[in-house]
Amino acid sequence: MGLHPDVAELRAKYEAAAQTPVARAVEGFTFLTGLYLAISPWVVGFTRFPTLTVTDLVVGVALAVLALGFGSVYGRTRGIAWAAPLIGAWTIIDPWVVSGHVATAATIWSNVVAGGIAVLLALGAMSLEMSRTR
Repeated sequence: MGLHPDVAELRAKYEAAAQTPVARAVEGFTFLTGLYLAISPWVVGFTRFPTLTVTDLVVGVALAVLALGFGSVYGRTRGIAWAAPLIGAWTIIDPWVVSGHVATAATIWSNVVAGGIAVLLALGAMSLEMSRTR
């Protein structure tokens, strides 16, 4: 199946879509957003909320790994591209879900802004792929 001409053509299209400067910028900013999200408990100073700290660390690493996958083997990772906007949406709501009423304004702002950026970048990456395959 891997030698089928249609599969080879599809892989070539995905590789071409991943090589554009806009796609590289989206992947890079998604990676940086994931890294920020992972270190944000220490940067913003909300390590006193251990569950939110662990959640942000895990979600940030997951987003950064997805961005690395998009950058290196987009043709094989495009099938899980739907997970990136969900990670961003979770980041927006997790201060209320995970820590409840004890979240501070800095905690909420950090997560909402990082989550919003992650959602926008992920949707941008998905739209780049969809517009390229038409």
